[in-house]
Amino acid sequence: METNSHPLIDIGNIAKIYEMGAEKVYALRDVTLRIYQNEYVAIMGPSGSGKSTLMNVLGCLDTPTHGKYFFNGEDVNDMDDNDLAEIRNKQIGFVFQTFNLLPRATAQKNVELPLVYSGYSASKRAEKANKTLEDVGLGDRTDHKPSELSGGQRQRVAVARALVTNPAIILADEPTGNLDTKTGIEIMSLFNDLWEKGNTIIVVTHEEEVARHANRIIRLRDGLVENDEINEGRINTSASNH
Repeated sequence: METNSHPLIDIGNIAKIYEMGAEKVYALRDVTLRIYQNEYVAIMGPSGSGKSTLMNVLGCLDTPTHGKYFFNGEDVNDMDDNDLAEIRNKQIGFVFQTFNLLPRATAQKNVELPLVYSGYSASKRAEKANKTLEDVGLGDRTDHKPSELSGGQRQRVAVARALVTNPAIILADEPTGNLDTKTGIEIMSLFNDLWEKGNTIIVVTHEEEVARHANRIIRLRDGLVENDEINEGRINTSASNH
């Protein structure tokens, strides 16, 4: 896929240090990387490698101890809580392993949620939510609550919720972690389709099989980037193949 010369994410010498009494624990040590528009990146690493911390920093859920972070050309270090909340709500679509859906709300209402903070009218929210559910193959499930949906359908609702604000980046944390193998493959096919439509996708995973769908794999170990390379053998799946 084409990339432009302006990185969406540009981080330099990022460190995250936790102080445990007199001891300092380095979750991230010295991470420098750039992610461009329409890249499909997997961030991999064993438990304790720093990948969850890096995801939280990239998603503006946590701030680094030191280092620089530019999001779409803007210095994140200069932002206040309101600026960061705006980026999280409008620029980044989050997909979590546990779906994080409201149990009593319909699929449509769950997908509408990010739009509530964006000042859309009720009718416009409903229209956008239903269109996005259709895009992820759930046009006939808009009135179903999470308990009436399969695990794969719940994750599709979560993906639709991430997409509904037209974010710059989709950030997915172990998106197949709670799914069986077949359903996991379907969700990765959906991500592939979204990438082919021009979305920028970052998937955090410890599963080699999931990472192989990305066109670039960044491997972390002990809070450092151990390897960052183009994935020559990427699995090219499309939902249309299923």
